[in-house]
Amino acid sequence: MLTKEQILTWLEEVKDPEIPVLSLIDLGVITDVTVSENDEKVTVEMTPTFSGCPAMDYMKRNVEEVLAKNGVQNFEVRMSFDKPWDSNKISEKGKIALKNFGLAPPPEYNLILDLDILEHVNCPYCNSDNTDLKTPFGPTLCRSMHYCNNCRQMFEQFKPL
Repeated sequence: MLTKEQILTWLEEVKDPEIPVLSLIDLGVITDVTVSENDEKVTVEMTPTFSGCPAMDYMKRNVEEVLAKNGVQNFEVRMSFDKPWDSNKISEKGKIALKNFGLAPPPEYNLILDLDILEHVNCPYCNSDNTDLKTPFGPTLCRSMHYCNNCRQMFEQFKPL
């Protein structure tokens, strides 16, 4: 008998194509998994991090491949904005993976996002907050560029959104 927990475990192997150490589960992109009665159908709900995210089709296809590989024959993977994504959905495990990858994880925030939280981000290399925002525009929509004045490293932050 299929369970939601079993499917979520399988989906841990689906990684973000831009940050291959981060699963879609830890990124918070997988928002729901349902298994119908009698295991007739599995439905996976996904929410893009950005409405125009170019990797969503790729990630959806990877989720479908993992389900098929594990013997699930009747499934649907749906993109939905019913539960909008925000960076608070990144798990603690995901934040550690981001840091180990060299990306400063986004801080937790409440309701209103203030751009000041982009300033003085902890450096993923030396943990100093003696950092400067160089530009809120990084190589992808979800990253900003920073400089650490202590270890003199440029680094990216996964932006709080």
